[in-house]
Amino acid sequence: MSLRVFILAGEPSGDRLGGALMAGLRALHSDVSFEGVGGDLMAAQGLHSRFPMEELSVMGLAEVLPKYRHLKRRIRETAEAVIAQKPDVLITIDSPDFSLRVAALVKAGSDIRTVHYVAPSVWAWRPKRAVKMAKSIDQVLALLPFEPPLMQAAGMECDFVGHPVVAEPLATETEIRAFRNQFDLGETPLVLALPGSRRSEVTRLGPVFGEALQAFAHFHPQYRVVVPCAAPVADLVRSQAEDWPEDTLFLDPNAHSAEAYAAIKRAAFAAPDLALAASGTVSLELAAAATPMVIAYRFQWLTWQVMKRMALVDTVTLVNLVSETRVVPECLGPDCTAENIAAQLDELAKAPELQKAAMAVTMQRLGQGGEEPGLRAARAVLNRL
Repeated sequence: MSLRVFILAGEPSGDRLGGALMAGLRALHSDVSFEGVGGDLMAAQGLHSRFPMEELSVMGLAEVLPKYRHLKRRIRETAEAVIAQKPDVLITIDSPDFSLRVAALVKAGSDIRTVHYVAPSVWAWRPKRAVKMAKSIDQVLALLPFEPPLMQAAGMECDFVGHPVVAEPLATETEIRAFRNQFDLGETPLVLALPGSRRSEVTRLGPVFGEALQAFAHFHPQYRVVVPCAAPVADLVRSQAEDWPEDTLFLDPNAHSAEAYAAIKRAAFAAPDLALAASGTVSLELAAAATPMVIAYRFQWLTWQVMKRMALVDTVTLVNLVSETRVVPECLGPDCTAENIAAQLDELAKAPELQKAAMAVTMQRLGQGGEEPGLRAARAVLNRL
């Protein structure tokens, strides 16, 4: 029996999830076809995107305003295409500003089954989002193990399918040794610094990270700082070099092939003794590499005021949440100062092993060692059709 899937992703992380899910559906179902919107990884699985996925990457905050009418038209056009084609299932992936609006229009005009991949973080703030979402979504594919009960309580079917970080390749000892040799690092202890992948993040965090690491280096001169830059902000990070310790190693993806830099980045995450990182899913990448960390983030004043009043949890770090510990220190909002960060790095350097157990538990609970998340997601979709 033929299976027709309409699938939507609006950003690179969604494209990765979508590509893995499509591969899983192909492995489990002999006759499946795809229609929708996605990027290169979804195209490699047979999707001809109805329009470039990059058109949707501006969704959110001030960037959306100049293109609001165009995006609204894309939402309407996409929903109309889904209704006209009558697929067996509509799968929307993250990007809720686009995905959930399409799903709502589809539900209003048809009885097509809807699946949303990546649960909204209602455990962190705005819990009523799940209730609103349940009006147009039948099933949720959750990345975190504590999310299904929250989605089910709102009236949706929900399956924990594992986090994609558990399927990412890890650096081998050979790659780590090659990395140290390539950049003449010898046996020098390393501290990894990750000030973010967006220009706004790097602008806010770069100088305070640099100052904090200089203060840390004053008491720990044996450490060398390594910064694997994200491609969109590599130039900005390097322009802030004067704020960082003098011998900081900046790794520029634009100086290497994509394959070569992927290996360099894997090794850069695994080789260091400790890390300083912006808040986000990067904490899970560090946990996968078993690299102890300090998390820091500066918000715009208004954003911080809103967040601290609406927050439902006392930590933003997924390692802390998934492991049900609070071993990863955080310097957030007004506490994101060079002095505080340096002090936390100093404490971490004295006892890095205290985070090891929590990181191992986190990866186990996210599905490490089990079936790959893309295949689990595909199985969850098929089981409920």
